[in-house]
Amino acid sequence: MSKYYIFCNGKILLKNGASELPDTTSDKELESLFKASGNVDREDPDGDRWAEIDPGSELSAKYLFLERRAIWPTFEDREFFRAGKAFHLMDWQRANRYCGVCGTQTSYDLSEGAMRCPSCGEVYYPVISPAIIVAVEKEGKLLMGHGVNFPPGRFSVLAGFVEPGESLEECVEREVFEETKIVVKNIRYFGSQPWPFPRSLMLGFTAEWESGEIEVDGKEVTEACWFAPHEIPEVFRGLSISWKLIENFIKNHS
Repeated sequence: MSKYYIFCNGKILLKNGASELPDTTSDKELESLFKASGNVDREDPDGDRWAEIDPGSELSAKYLFLERRAIWPTFEDREFFRAGKAFHLMDWQRANRYCGVCGTQTSYDLSEGAMRCPSCGEVYYPVISPAIIVAVEKEGKLLMGHGVNFPPGRFSVLAGFVEPGESLEECVEREVFEETKIVVKNIRYFGSQPWPFPRSLMLGFTAEWESGEIEVDGKEVTEACWFAPHEIPEVFRGLSISWKLIENFIKNHS
C-alpha cells in the first residue's frame, strides 16, 4: 500500500493517534488540500507520494501533525528515512519554483529528476549538503561536545558542514580544531547516513588525538570533554550516526 508523506511548516501528518501514515487508498480525500505534490520515487509513479498543505487546512480529528524528529521511536528506520527523502524533495521543489537566472517559473523534468527553466534552460537538481561527524579518541577516551542548541546535559561527537574546495578529511581536521583546538590524525571513514534536517548527508569518521588541549570556540560548542566508555553522558540514541559512532567506541573499549 502506497503512503502519503504530507508536510506543513516542517511537520509531518499522521493518523490514528500518530501511529500510521496516511495512505493513497483510504485517505485519498486529502488530495484536495495539496498545494504541491510529487512522487517519492520518480521511477514509480503509482508509489508513495509527498505533498505540502497550508497551515489553515481543515482536517478530521483522526489526523495530527508531529515534528519529523519525533516519529523515529514509532516507525522503523526505513520509514523515518523515507519521510526524510519525501521532505527533502518537497523542500527542494518549493525552493526552486522560479529560475534563479531569469526568474521564469520552472517545471519538473521527470527524466532528469530536476527542475528546469523553460526559458533559459537552467537546470536545478536536488541540493544535498555534506557534513562530517567524527569520533575522536585519546588514550581510550572519546571527545564529545555540548552544542549551543543542545538541551542541558546533552553531548555528542563533533560535526560540521563541508566547505567549498575542501576534502572530507580536511573538513574533519578543520571542524575539530575550530571547535576544540584539538589536532587529529589517522582519520578513517566509518559510514554515512542521510539526515533530512533539512537536506544533509552525514559522513562519519573516526580519528585519533595528535596534539592540543581542549579550548572550545563558544559559538558552536560551549563545553567539551574526554569521556571513558563508562562516563558517556546523555546522548541522542537510536538510529542517528552519532550514536553509531559512540556505540562503536563503547564496544571497542568494553
